[in-house]
Amino acid sequence: MGKWRFKLWGGGLLLAAAAVLTVFWLGGYKLPGPLPVDDEQTGFSGRHVIKFSYVVAENTPKGLAAQRFADLVEEKSGGKVQVQLFPNGTLYTEPDEQAALARGDVQMIAPAFSNLSTRMPEWSVMDLPFAFPTEKAVEEAFGGEVGSMLFKRLESRGMIGLAFWGNGFKQMTASDRPLEHPQDFRGLKFRILPSPIIDAQFRSLGAVTADIPFNSVYKAFESGTVDGGENTITNIYSKKFYQVQNYMTVSNHAYLGYAVVMNLSFWESLPSDVQGIIQEAMRETTGWANESAREMSRKELAEMRSGRLMSIIDLGEAERREWMDLWEPLYGQAEKLAGRELMDAVRRLRSKYESQGGE
Repeated sequence: MGKWRFKLWGGGLLLAAAAVLTVFWLGGYKLPGPLPVDDEQTGFSGRHVIKFSYVVAENTPKGLAAQRFADLVEEKSGGKVQVQLFPNGTLYTEPDEQAALARGDVQMIAPAFSNLSTRMPEWSVMDLPFAFPTEKAVEEAFGGEVGSMLFKRLESRGMIGLAFWGNGFKQMTASDRPLEHPQDFRGLKFRILPSPIIDAQFRSLGAVTADIPFNSVYKAFESGTVDGGENTITNIYSKKFYQVQNYMTVSNHAYLGYAVVMNLSFWESLPSDVQGIIQEAMRETTGWANESAREMSRKELAEMRSGRLMSIIDLGEAERREWMDLWEPLYGQAEKLAGRELMDAVRRLRSKYESQGGE
């Protein structure tokens, strides 16, 4: 008997539920709207999600530029396009990010020129010492024929170049002695980016090299795995390398910049209006970012000097000439990697700004 009461009671529940729904329908009431959109479904309901992976901290020139770009894209698209940021190598480190971009696991990366040279040797021209004597020379390289040639070569690798972002000129640091003359490097072990030109640069000084991902450099300095390295003021400052490196030479011997690139197939899948929004946001970001990087470098170098965080020397003109003479053969090596046309463009640019006395 109890079993039958349960069946009747359960059936009553179903009838009651049906009655409630009927009342809602007859009374003009509406059920709740559709379920929330899943952001991961790129393009679903007209929404586009771009995963942007990079290896440096949020408070560096690249990290700040990435945040500004993301904000501008969201603002200009009215939320239709979202750029998700993954700093500090949280998704991929330098050796892995290009492969992740090719697979479509992320849609944007901003690798250092040196990291691009591991797959495209022509990018190693951007690592040549003293190739770009001034900030103006760097700007012309980015916006002129050198940059245009390099971006054109990305397309055959399934990438499209969106912008060049600067970080600043590179300086030398070491743990146990100042670096002023070529012989000061002899026997030391240096952390480098994976570039054949950078490797040859340090080997010509009599040093040993080690390719270490950026986010492992502090520990490598701290443990004595390497004796020194080259990096920009902003990277040295933000990662507190001054705590584990005692000496810095302000040499401005080469430039560290980034190519902001997107997966080409993903780019071509975007509607033209979305492409336009991304390009506009990128133009605005790039002008702001490159000026901010210059200002940040000036400010942080002044703080490092005033706070005596390291023993800092400025490379003199006579010493600079010693370095340049030793490194001149690297230009011939780069030509074999990059081709005559690209190297001629680099040489013309270098000659132009050297003849202007660094103006």
